[in-house]
Amino acid sequence: MNKNNDEEGRCWLRACSLIVGSDAGNGLDLGELRITFKTQKGDVETPNSAEINVYNLSEATASKIQREFTQVALSAGYQSNMGLIFRGNIRQVRTWRENGVDTVLSILAADGDRAYNFATVNTTLAAGSLPADRVRTCQGALSEKGAGAGYTPELGGQPLPRGKVMYGMARQYMRDEARDTDTDWSIQDGKVQMVPRRGYLPGEAVLLTHETGLVGTPEQTQEGITVRALLNPLLRIGGRIKLDNKSVKKMQSPLKMAAGKTAPRLDDDGIYRILKVEFTGDTRGNDWYADMLCIGIDDTSRLPLDML
Repeated sequence: MNKNNDEEGRCWLRACSLIVGSDAGNGLDLGELRITFKTQKGDVETPNSAEINVYNLSEATASKIQREFTQVALSAGYQSNMGLIFRGNIRQVRTWRENGVDTVLSILAADGDRAYNFATVNTTLAAGSLPADRVRTCQGALSEKGAGAGYTPELGGQPLPRGKVMYGMARQYMRDEARDTDTDWSIQDGKVQMVPRRGYLPGEAVLLTHETGLVGTPEQTQEGITVRALLNPLLRIGGRIKLDNKSVKKMQSPLKMAAGKTAPRLDDDGIYRILKVEFTGDTRGNDWYADMLCIGIDDTSRLPLDML
């Protein structure tokens, strides 16, 4: 095979790595086995989740995972573009037989749930503290429970004229600072990130056409723009995609719409921010998709929390 054909093949050959390990760092890569997965990720503060099924493990390996391992890292994509799509804590492990033949080990995992549920702050900041100071305090507490510091923009704000007592759950203080700085905070793959509501993560928008991974027809709905694409680890919460607006099926206006509710508008430049992404895959089957809910960069309408 010549070089050009070899490079073209790597663009379409699937790649997957599933590493399960302990808090101490030792672990196993199960990527050579059949794996199916579904991850659910959103730009809300509650932890993301994943259900991962591994087929036909040996009894010894399955037992070791159940007894010793606490962490999971799932990477997927294609040989030319594979990257992390989920990292989290193992919450439950189950085993059963499928079709009377295959054994299945199912892992339920949550991203940053220890930090979200148990990180607390107990300190006093001197007069003159800024939002960034209070966020750093929270990030320190969250990091101690396994969620490190990710992207945070310039938060601005005015210095407080008095000292600030911080005592309680870190998530509540992050919620307050996000509200006051017009940002959204969440934990993504073990990192605490904040993204401006009128902004996005640094980096180029992922161009989605039928030649670059777009599947089917994007559709305008009351919740946002729904998009299906081939699995791409560059599709991140708070990141951007670029669509040709001519390819978007516009929503039919209902005869009755709730007061104050309007359809999310199409961005003039076809640039949309990712609010939600679900990765589904089967290393021996057809599923290898990213299903997204997006919104125009300048559109500040929000998805209700119970929709995520």
